[in-house]
Amino acid sequence: MSAKSLSDAYRDLAADPFPPRMEMAFYDEAGRRTALVYEKVLWEVEGERRGLRYGENPDQSAALYRPVGGNLSLGGVLLVEPGEGLVSAAELLQFGKHPGKINLTDVDSALGILRYLAGTPACAIMKHNNPSGVALGPTVSDAYRRAYLADRVAAFGGAVVVNRSLDRSCAEEIAASYCEVVAAPDYEEGAVGVLAGRKNLRIMRIPAMERLETWALRAELDFKSLLDGSLIVQTSFVSRIRTREDFLGAECERKGVRHAVRREPTEAEWKDMLFGWLVETGVTSNSVIYVKDGVTIGIGTGEQDRVGVAEIARDKAYRKLEDRLLWERSGLGWNESADESAKAEVRAEVRELHGGLSGSVMISDAFFPFKDGIEVGLREGVGAVVQPGGSMRDDEVIEACNEFGVAMKFTGQRCFRH
Repeated sequence: MSAKSLSDAYRDLAADPFPPRMEMAFYDEAGRRTALVYEKVLWEVEGERRGLRYGENPDQSAALYRPVGGNLSLGGVLLVEPGEGLVSAAELLQFGKHPGKINLTDVDSALGILRYLAGTPACAIMKHNNPSGVALGPTVSDAYRRAYLADRVAAFGGAVVVNRSLDRSCAEEIAASYCEVVAAPDYEEGAVGVLAGRKNLRIMRIPAMERLETWALRAELDFKSLLDGSLIVQTSFVSRIRTREDFLGAECERKGVRHAVRREPTEAEWKDMLFGWLVETGVTSNSVIYVKDGVTIGIGTGEQDRVGVAEIARDKAYRKLEDRLLWERSGLGWNESADESAKAEVRAEVRELHGGLSGSVMISDAFFPFKDGIEVGLREGVGAVVQPGGSMRDDEVIEACNEFGVAMKFTGQRCFRH
């Protein structure tokens, strides 16, 4: 395949063999049947009415279906109900080209985080179903700017999702960089026109985001297809942590000795502990993240060991702060600048700041099986830690926090995401 035909593959539409309607039947032990009816979502772009552009890769066909009939209740909990769509009911105000699977799953992954942050303006910038940056702010523009600067390199080509109506000022900031998708509950006057200057940008309006917090309490069905065509079905994750009162004390008993973290979080740490855990629920496991002042500063995703992912998140915090400081001062990113003197000055400053990790909160999606994982953050000066707890060696982790004078709370819940 030539270079030209390779690039064409990303612009072409894959074949669409999927039917316009799909029905899924469920039977209880008495043989009673419940059916869920889905219809394929189509959009008209440049005179062509089609569904998804392609799947995860250009040579994979894909389709998006939304529920239009029936419902399903398991264990007395209603799991699937038609007529309440988010991504599947999005209005595409500008296409550029038909969206692909990853465009939609990135937006959906952002909504999975933002559903917990409805109380304040927030922005999640997603790349391959993981956040490159998530931030709170007094305005949408502030939240976007902070999320973008958390990792502006990874934000390139990502999906920008905000939980408030997007104004013209924020649109201008977004349009100054390159992203694939922008999604919001609505757009104020002039905002769409500014964004439309980006030729291939997909602009999505998701009206149901106005009540996004209702999805924070709901479980849905989550299907995973295996190689042989079989299915694993589970209920989707719902965080039990909603307020600071939901956290558990970090304490345990081992060999008849009680161990407990002595220091309580400060007010600022409490806020970041709650924010950080809710962001962490939307990060691919194994993961460790660091947050400070309502913004992510280091995100480690999808690793096999907890020490390694804590180190990756730490190292990213250093690199991203170096790039940000140099870019803000010179207009050039770290990999663009040839000014070694300026780089050396920035590098020294970032090392003194421990990559911005001093006083941050460290969050892990599962317990620390040994203290070596948590010590990665402790040595950088983190002020507090959030983790599920439940390890056989919780006592060692607790005493490590006490040695460094760090606060820690347990969630009592793991938030693996695969």
